[in-house]
Amino acid sequence: MPSKSEHRSSRMGFALIGVTLALLAGPARAEGPKITPSGLEVPRYVSLKYAEVNARNGPDEAHRLLWIYHAKGLPVQVVAETREWRRICDPEGGLAWVHKRTTDGRRSAMRVLPTNLPLLGAPKAGAKVSAYLKGRSVAQLDKCEKGWCKLRADGSTGWAKESDIWGADPVVQCRKG
Repeated sequence: MPSKSEHRSSRMGFALIGVTLALLAGPARAEGPKITPSGLEVPRYVSLKYAEVNARNGPDEAHRLLWIYHAKGLPVQVVAETREWRRICDPEGGLAWVHKRTTDGRRSAMRVLPTNLPLLGAPKAGAKVSAYLKGRSVAQLDKCEKGWCKLRADGSTGWAKESDIWGADPVVQCRKG
């Protein structure tokens, strides 16, 4: 039977081997976007394609129906996927699975707060207001740059801070669905 000192030195040897292997493996990569079965990265934003979309507990029609979205164009974030199904997070933090055919790659954004959002004529604080996006409304998202996003709704366009809309910022908090 090995003595306590022999047992301790054998554990130290394993620890040193583990540290050496970790160093040989190179620096740890930061957690970044993941490539999925579609070849697209997650997380990513899409919008709902239809006025009614079934949200399920899992990636199959046999899974329990959680709710039905009644909001064509609603921005959602794909956080995981299978070949046929997308796990999405919605603007209220709901997490569910929808079939891939019910999503659209066109981007939209939502003013989640109930107050109107001024859309500015230029992407800078103090620019002239060109329109207002109603509270709890959805707009088409044309592009984002340097913390500002260009939105289109009801024939009007304007810029809003990325932090004032849902559908642009990659950080999303979802509740369990």
